[in-house]
Amino acid sequence: MPRPYTITTAISYPNGRPHIGHAYEVIATDAIARFQRMMGRDVFFQTGTDEHGLKMAQAARARNMEPRALADEMSGYFKEMNDRLNISHDRFIRTSEPDHHRASQALWQAMEANGDLYLGRYEGWYSVRDEAFYDEKELVSGEGDQKLSPQGTPVEWTVEESWFFRLSAYQQRLLDLYNSQPDFIQPDSRRNEIMRFVEGGLSDLSISRTSFDWGVKVPGSEGHVMYVWVDALTNYLTGCGYPDDAGRMARYWSEGGDITHVIGKDIVRFHAVYWPAFLMSAKLPLPRRIFGHGFLLNRGEKMSKSVGNVADPMELADRFGVDQLRYFLLSEVTFGNDGSYSAEAIVARSNSDLANSFGNLAQRTLSFIAKNLDGRLPQPKPQDADTELLVTVRQAATAFQQAMSDLAPSVAIEAWIRAVFACNAYIDAQAPWALRKTDPARMEAVLATLYDAIASLAIMIQPVIPASATALLDQMGVAADRRGYDVIGTDWYTQLRGSGFALSAPKPLFPRLELAEADA
Repeated sequence: MPRPYTITTAISYPNGRPHIGHAYEVIATDAIARFQRMMGRDVFFQTGTDEHGLKMAQAARARNMEPRALADEMSGYFKEMNDRLNISHDRFIRTSEPDHHRASQALWQAMEANGDLYLGRYEGWYSVRDEAFYDEKELVSGEGDQKLSPQGTPVEWTVEESWFFRLSAYQQRLLDLYNSQPDFIQPDSRRNEIMRFVEGGLSDLSISRTSFDWGVKVPGSEGHVMYVWVDALTNYLTGCGYPDDAGRMARYWSEGGDITHVIGKDIVRFHAVYWPAFLMSAKLPLPRRIFGHGFLLNRGEKMSKSVGNVADPMELADRFGVDQLRYFLLSEVTFGNDGSYSAEAIVARSNSDLANSFGNLAQRTLSFIAKNLDGRLPQPKPQDADTELLVTVRQAATAFQQAMSDLAPSVAIEAWIRAVFACNAYIDAQAPWALRKTDPARMEAVLATLYDAIASLAIMIQPVIPASATALLDQMGVAADRRGYDVIGTDWYTQLRGSGFALSAPKPLFPRLELAEADA
C-alpha cells in the first residue's frame, strides 16, 4: 500500500485579487495531486489564503474596511478562481479560522517549551510588502538614499518589543539537513541559494509584533500578535489535524511522510530555513520536499500593476478555455524556471497540440467508427505496426509517470505529445479510409489499435486537462474505474468490445482558438 501523499501550495496573500501567477502555482499543484491519486495514493491537497499581517491591515484601512471584511471578500475571489480552474483541493484553508489559531498557538507553545523563544526588543529593517525582516547586508540601494529589500521592495526601520526565535541555534542542524537530504530543496538552484544564506550565519528571528493587532494572539503575552510567517507556515499543520487530531497527523504529517510544499522562488527562505527550524524546535516531523517554482512573465516582463500587465486568470480561462490554459502553463514552462506567456503563445500551443494533434486524432478516428461501423467497436487483429504503436504509447505512459513523480510536468507532457504524434503518423501511414474499400478487416484492426491508443492517451493526460480527458473517456465508454495508469497496456479494449458498447457520433473537444484584434 503506497504511503499517503500530502501536497500544498503556498497560501496566497489576499490583499488583492488573484493573478495568473497564483493560478499557475495552484494548477501545477493540482496536476501533481491528481496524478498521485491516479497512482493509488491517499492524497491530501491543501491551498488557501494567508489573511493576517500588517500589509493586510493597511490594505483594509485604505479601503475603509475592517481586515476581516477584506479577508472575507478577497478569499472569496481565490475560491472562485479555484472552482473555475477545476482545482481538486481537499481543503481551502483560511488563516482566520479558529482551528488555525489553535494550531499556531500550539506550535508557539511547543517552541517556547523547548526554550527557543525569548522576549526582547527588535530594531531593524522590515518590508511590509514582503512581511519580512532583512539584515543590513542584504539590502540594496534604490533611488537617492532609499534602501530596498533583495526583492526590490521598500523597507522601513522598525523598533518595538518583540518575541524572538533562536534561529541561530539551528544553523548547523539546517546545514546537516540539506547535506543529508539533497532533494529537500528543489530545484538545485534554490538549494544552492539557501545553503549560501545559511552558511553566512543566522540571526535570531523577531516573531511577534505590537504595532497592529490583526493576527494570531501570542499566548500569555498581552498586546503581541504572531509574526505573519509563523502563523502562515503553520497552516500546513492545521490542515493535517494539528494539534487535536493525532490520527490525521499520523496519516498526513508523519515522520518519514511524503510531504511536498510547492511555492514561489521568492519565499523559499521562509519554507526552507524558518519552517524546518520551527518544526525541529516543536519536535514535529519535517516535510520531504520544498519545490520553488519560477515566476510567470507576461511576454518576458515581470507582471506589475503599475505597468498594467497583470493578467486575470478568470478572464484567460473564459477566453481560451480552462483545460487549454492548464495545458499551456504546464507544457510551456519548465517547472522550476521562469516562464513567459502571451495570448499568441496560448493560442498557438492549444491549436497545435490539443486541437490539431490530439483533438483531430480522436475526432476523425471516432467519427470514422461511428459512421462506417455504426458505432460498433472494431475487431482487432494486430500486425507489427499495431503492436509497435501500442508499445510506444505504453512507453510514453511510463515516461509520463516518472516525470510527474519528479515534479516535471512539462517533461511528462513532452512524452505524451510524442505519443500523440506517433499515433498521427500511424493513421496517415495505415490510411483506414483507403482500407475501407480494399481490406475492411485490416481497417478494423487499425481502428481498434487507434481506439486503444487514444483512450490510453486520454487516461495519461487526465491530471493536466481533466475535464476534456474525462469527456473523451466518457464518449469512448471507458468505465470510471478503468481510468488509472494500471489499465494502459492491459486487455481492457477486448472487454469493452465484448460488453456491446456502441459509439455515438463524437463531439469535438478542442475548438480552434483565434486571436482577438487586441492581441495583435
